[in-house]
Amino acid sequence: MLSNAKVATRLPAKDLNRARAFYSEKLGLEPIEERAGGLRYVCAGGEFAIFISAGMQSGTHTQMGWEVGDIEATVRELRARGVEFEEYDLPGLKTVDGIAEIAGNYPSKGVGERGAWFRDSEGNLLGVGQPV
Repeated sequence: MLSNAKVATRLPAKDLNRARAFYSEKLGLEPIEERAGGLRYVCAGGEFAIFISAGMQSGTHTQMGWEVGDIEATVRELRARGVEFEEYDLPGLKTVDGIAEIAGNYPSKGVGERGAWFRDSEGNLLGVGQPV
């Protein structure tokens, strides 16, 4: 049943105009559709929506991520747009200039991954990753 269904992420926002500005100015993304209280975005391999919510954004785990071909170039471009990347120094996860080397991956994707994380204007934790 669900294996044939499209999947899409939903991200909460307290201020939809602020979120729209962040995704446009910082990430270069424009909604393809909007409705009262929501914006819908489509990327090459999926879609996501941002919706008005009085709830609390968790921000404690990656809520959405993009798989990229060149993480250094992606991080550099996003930084040039004003995106600030998280720095971590935890057991098993250490970033160097915003990028972590992560051991292990799904066999079809390679042997590891390189990842970087940032927060949107609403506190949602987003990531970019490059399989290796």
